[in-house]
Amino acid sequence: MRFSVLAALATTLALPQAFAAPVGTEILEDLVTVTQYVDSAPTAYNWAEGWVKDFPIHSSCNATESTQIRKGLKELKVISLHARDHVLRFGNSSDHYIKYFGSAAAAEVVGWYDRIVSADKTGVLFRCDDIDGNCHQDGWAGHWRGENATDETVICPLSYTSRKYLSQMCSQGYTVANSPNSGYWATDLMHRVFHTTSIGEDVAGHYADTYAECLELAIEEPEKAVRNSATLRLFALDVYAYDITVPGEGCTGKPSAVAAVSSTSKAATTTAVQSATPADNSGKECHTHADGVVHCS
Repeated sequence: MRFSVLAALATTLALPQAFAAPVGTEILEDLVTVTQYVDSAPTAYNWAEGWVKDFPIHSSCNATESTQIRKGLKELKVISLHARDHVLRFGNSSDHYIKYFGSAAAAEVVGWYDRIVSADKTGVLFRCDDIDGNCHQDGWAGHWRGENATDETVICPLSYTSRKYLSQMCSQGYTVANSPNSGYWATDLMHRVFHTTSIGEDVAGHYADTYAECLELAIEEPEKAVRNSATLRLFALDVYAYDITVPGEGCTGKPSAVAAVSSTSKAATTTAVQSATPADNSGKECHTHADGVVHCS
């Protein structure tokens, strides 16, 4: 703020006269102009500007498709948050943690679940237009677009008739050990987002697939278990069932003899093809791996 020096001086000189003036004497007041300079503050820095926290859904999804996908994505966050919090509460010492991740440190596991919840989702996209022509095949409930668009996922019509919500956990004969880990929207979508570059960072992948294989991986290669997509899904399902759905009991189940034989023989069908190239996989549910391999189970 800057005052005129002359105006200030004139005012100062006039003060004694003003106070000394007899009662009734008119006092003349000088008009003083005050000039004030205000610096314009620079635009405030907002470090979080542009942070997309929710997974975008493409306009090709109609109202009912968008509603179901959006609810599934909400439950993906719910189950991921609980899995993260379970590890934050118990570290790497809980029975569930040791079963799935062995002796591995807990930090990476926490990080994967936290990425699903909090990482920037800019560019990650769920679409319904079957842009690569795979949805017509039997068993295709959706697929990662691979090299065509590494952050995009196509959801096929089969998803809307074959996926359950978390409120149905542990019902209809479901067990973690024997039922598909993609049967719930939450973990099916977890699988799909781990394929994307933005969330999975080309690190979360398929080192083991079945329940029995995942338990074996925890013992033999815990450093891979903490970034194994199926392990992260199974752990999330198991602790949600045990902590939330049926507290203290859950619905883990025991691997059936058929599952054990399947794990030993590693009979899952794997066909090396381009990620967006249709393949004949009738009667099986398929997805595409980060290396362009279509895996059907």
